[in-house]
Amino acid sequence: MATNPIPQFPAGFLWGVSTSAHQIEGAADEREPSVWDAFTAEPGKVKDGSTAAVACDHYHRYGEDVALLADLGVGAYRFSISWPRVNAPKGLDFYDRLVDELCAAGVRPVPTLFHWDLPVALDWLDRDTAARFAEYVSVVAERLGDRVKKWITLNEPAEHTLLGHALGTHAPGRQLLFDALPVAHHQLLAHGLAVRALRAAGAADIGVANSHGPTWPASREQADVEAADFYDVLLNRLFADPLLLGEYPAGLGELMPGGPEGIESDLKVIAEPLDFYGINYYAPTRVGAPQGTEIEFGGVTMPAELPFSVREIEDVPTTDFGWPVLPEGLTELLTGFRERYGDRLPPVVITENGCSYEGIDDQERIAYLDGHIRALHQAVEAGVDVRGYFVWSLLDNFEWAEGYARRFGLVHVDYETLTRTPKASYGWLRDVLRAQG
Repeated sequence: MATNPIPQFPAGFLWGVSTSAHQIEGAADEREPSVWDAFTAEPGKVKDGSTAAVACDHYHRYGEDVALLADLGVGAYRFSISWPRVNAPKGLDFYDRLVDELCAAGVRPVPTLFHWDLPVALDWLDRDTAARFAEYVSVVAERLGDRVKKWITLNEPAEHTLLGHALGTHAPGRQLLFDALPVAHHQLLAHGLAVRALRAAGAADIGVANSHGPTWPASREQADVEAADFYDVLLNRLFADPLLLGEYPAGLGELMPGGPEGIESDLKVIAEPLDFYGINYYAPTRVGAPQGTEIEFGGVTMPAELPFSVREIEDVPTTDFGWPVLPEGLTELLTGFRERYGDRLPPVVITENGCSYEGIDDQERIAYLDGHIRALHQAVEAGVDVRGYFVWSLLDNFEWAEGYARRFGLVHVDYETLTRTPKASYGWLRDVLRAQG
């Protein structure tokens, strides 16, 4: 673990932590069902057979969790609002209480309006879901907009498209491969409509949270380079170019609903100006030409018919999830984004960065965060306009298809008693934030 002090970030830099509703709230009987409730009810979909019906019981223990945030010293808390809960009677009352508690503690509320828990009656293959999303956003903004000043529309539409609709390892469990592309388009359209709804409600600080990472070819062979380029388009540019440039990467627009001409008006909505661009960063990906066989990578099965194969990055440390630990990838990603998008790139906020490790004396997590915060500072020094950094996550939680087997929290949760115990990394980060001033 590094012992040198973390370099000072610019004045006004926003430090925070992140969570999501389905992963921590519990109280499933006090909201409508989501696609994740339906998915976890199917045997074999979640590795330990668990559900998020109780999770961390944040719904009933939010006061305790806000106290942890205040003691940690973060300036902001990024949480998500459950659309199925808002649809239920008194659902918004919970977020009223949470936002009030955060404001009283001096912690800025930063809600994400969609973090994968789609109401079970809706479907992202249906274009109308984008309009329904905008209606829901308007209801939330009207209720909370007097206290919430910073908003995030969507979380990781790339993963929700790929894992939930192309490969089937996440909810709703579809295996459509490239026929899942309409899901990407409809989520992006929902984002643009949500931006308009938030602007109409008076919001002035709006962004999105997209996951991104550098793509490294497995070799200099042409087949590997071409496969890596395709992967980069699919996981990075497919979700950044429409937002920042108002266009899809070459060849993808004609695969979207309505084709190139039909989506022209949609792209104007999708590219509504943003106040910040949120990036979730975990690791680079090494990609090569297809190998003709299924590949297991990071808990996900990659079918043989994909036009690329994800390879291991050798000789680097890994998290308990098997993800490579490469802080320098964050610097590369951010400087690359600045070069690709130039003045089209608004100020950046790192909306997620974290790691899965067991144990309360989690020195590996401290080393991970130390390295990534330093890498972020290098990007700032290189001229990238970065305005904030959020650690994933405040609490150990329900880690989607992995169940409770992965622990990303700064705070340990005993899932039998629901007791919260701050880890060594919590104390380390508290000291870092105090030193930042």
